[in-house]
Amino acid sequence: MIDLHIHSTFSDGSDAPADIVAECKRLGLKTIALTDHDNMAGVPAFIDACRTEGVSGISGVEISAALDEEFADRTLHILGYGLDPLNAQVKELLGRVLDGRAWRNERILEKLADIGVALEWDAVEACAGEDVIGRPHIARAMIDREYVSTVQEAFDRYLAKGAPAYVDRYRLYPEEAVKMIKDAGGLTFCAHPFTWIDDTRLEQELARFKEMGLAGVEVYHADHDNEQIIALLRIAKKLDLMISGGSDFHGASKPLIKLGRGRDNLNIDDSYADALMAALGPDNPWVYKN
Repeated sequence: MIDLHIHSTFSDGSDAPADIVAECKRLGLKTIALTDHDNMAGVPAFIDACRTEGVSGISGVEISAALDEEFADRTLHILGYGLDPLNAQVKELLGRVLDGRAWRNERILEKLADIGVALEWDAVEACAGEDVIGRPHIARAMIDREYVSTVQEAFDRYLAKGAPAYVDRYRLYPEEAVKMIKDAGGLTFCAHPFTWIDDTRLEQELARFKEMGLAGVEVYHADHDNEQIIALLRIAKKLDLMISGGSDFHGASKPLIKLGRGRDNLNIDDSYADALMAALGPDNPWVYKN
């Protein structure tokens, strides 16, 4: 069993990379990848923990890409595997995205204050601890101040897209993200594609994306049903795309999603991770094979 889509405290997950690796070891997962949002700062600790625990590990990132007006209400999520987190281009481009996240957090607090939901920045930082601050931490600060009862309520009423305190943020374009991943020694996959495009145009759009350098598609995901999985397997075969899969684990902020198991609907075959590691090459320092 493998899990190639995991988030830690370095984006919006609740668990540190080393703790995630230890739990994956306990659960018997063979290969895992850390794919924090627009951030690779946790990868070195993750790979070190994989070596310590004897779990095969792959560096990764999940990039939220900007789309044109046709898909303005959706987000294309791009998974990069095996890329070097210390690469200068990676650090520069992802740093630009993280700066945009910081601006976004400040603007969210301003919009909340305008509608009578006052939060101090110190309170949000306290909820985040050493985590990279994001909307889940703002939601937890809102719970502490008794503005809402749950994280989900905070998003539904205030923080989700279309809600009164929502603020969009700076994103890379797909072409930028694909080039960055390739130049840093990695491979590009399309994450949970049904959140981006409906099934009537999925094959066409994935074929177009392949021309940019797409290597594979995330077929297995906690939110994919059997019909969607079958459709993606067919398209991957037709377009000669590699296959990946993962739970999209976030820990406490998405408690129903479990490492390796998703919503108890996943049991992803080891062969997909084996093929990915082979394609990334035996000398890639950001791939640890136990």
